[in-house]
Amino acid sequence: MSGGPGARRILVVDDEPQILRALRVILREAGYDVVEAADVETALDRASIRPPDGAIIDLVLPDGTGVDLCRRLREWSQMPVIVLSAVDEEEMKVQALQAGADDYVTKPFGPRELVARLEAALRRTNGTPDEPLIEADGLTIDLAARVVRRDGEEVHLTPIEFDLLRHLARNRGRLLTHRALLVEVWGPGYADDTAVLRTHVANLRRKIERGGGPPRLVRTDPGVGYRFSG
Repeated sequence: MSGGPGARRILVVDDEPQILRALRVILREAGYDVVEAADVETALDRASIRPPDGAIIDLVLPDGTGVDLCRRLREWSQMPVIVLSAVDEEEMKVQALQAGADDYVTKPFGPRELVARLEAALRRTNGTPDEPLIEADGLTIDLAARVVRRDGEEVHLTPIEFDLLRHLARNRGRLLTHRALLVEVWGPGYADDTAVLRTHVANLRRKIERGGGPPRLVRTDPGVGYRFSG
């Protein structure tokens, strides 16, 4: 079934017919309309004729890459873009995120995870990036006052730690690369200093995460970056 009148339209780009069929079924069952393309140029043509609400694109395409497509879409659109990648394409994942992709899903993927990632990206696009309060798992971040509380108790963060948390939380659910975080929080001169980032993430987690178990708020995508998932 399709999403019907008013359903959001998702551009799906993959040159493997079986993947296209699977994505079509998954997205239509979730209530979306699907626009299909098997290469970069067809995708750009279909997106320009009637801009979709979001896109799911493979990293390897016959006439280019998902990185190329993402970069060209970003020249005129801020639609959410999720890239599909194989496990061994880590460098291309990073390039796609730096080109403006919002997230990636690794093949083979679970239907529920894919739809959840898409819905999170769509919510971010429709949300307000400057909301004064962000709440997650007992943590309250007052962006205007630069105050953080855990279960009502104020948490004392350094200015850098707060800026790092603010950028992660404003992009809630979105995977941010090491380089993107370093440039945003520390500046271009620190773009490759992942040791600095790891140290500050460790300090931030110690202050804001609940004790015991793996981190729930600031999660690691190994080799790529971090996301705020509260």
